[in-house]
Amino acid sequence: MTDQDRNLSPSVGDYVKAVWKIAGPNVTSTNEISSRLSVSPASVTNMLGRLQEVGLIEYERYRGASLTRRGRIEALRLVRRHRLIESFLVEHLGYSWEDVHEEAETLEHAVSNEFTERLAELLRHPDRDPHGDPIPRADGTLAEEDSYPLSEATAGARICIIRVSDDDNAATLAYLGEHGLVPGEVVSVKEVRSLDGVITVEDEDGNPHSLGQSLARSVFFVPVQGVSERAHG
Repeated sequence: MTDQDRNLSPSVGDYVKAVWKIAGPNVTSTNEISSRLSVSPASVTNMLGRLQEVGLIEYERYRGASLTRRGRIEALRLVRRHRLIESFLVEHLGYSWEDVHEEAETLEHAVSNEFTERLAELLRHPDRDPHGDPIPRADGTLAEEDSYPLSEATAGARICIIRVSDDDNAATLAYLGEHGLVPGEVVSVKEVRSLDGVITVEDEDGNPHSLGQSLARSVFFVPVQGVSERAHG
């Protein structure tokens, strides 16, 4: 087994992936990592020190942590594996999109890079997972995406849902799925209520769907007729 094929321990993998998801190339705080992983700030501080020693992150107490180049490569390798596994579970094993995240969280630590690439070939190298998240390429790069949360849409805009956050609970994903608010769906924004931020969209069949602010922040879109339809300010 080569160094590249050797998996990080589950705990180390969870940390580098968490830093990437929170901050990308930027700096994230101990408290943000603590909240995401549901561990104590003291435990986070200890782990960050260990990760710095092995060259996966740069960490400065009271300032925060960021991934090194090696740490980013390892994070994207895990993200690629996770999203390919989700795609396999939905496409070939009949899982629903609200059930695949936790399953993939477990499996991503148990398979090799060779298995991951064979999975990619079986799936015909998909660009996105079932939730619409872009899948990192085998070379460790990730396509840039210019999408916006539905909470920023304006009334009158015609938009295409491009992804839905898989960090949300299964009930949220099930609700969106049942109402057809899934990646690839084109909807029209009929109303944005200033009082409570509730957004009502209408699908191509003329069915209205109302989403509160929390739900709207979980749905990401691209304008069908240009970025001018995004809310500014």
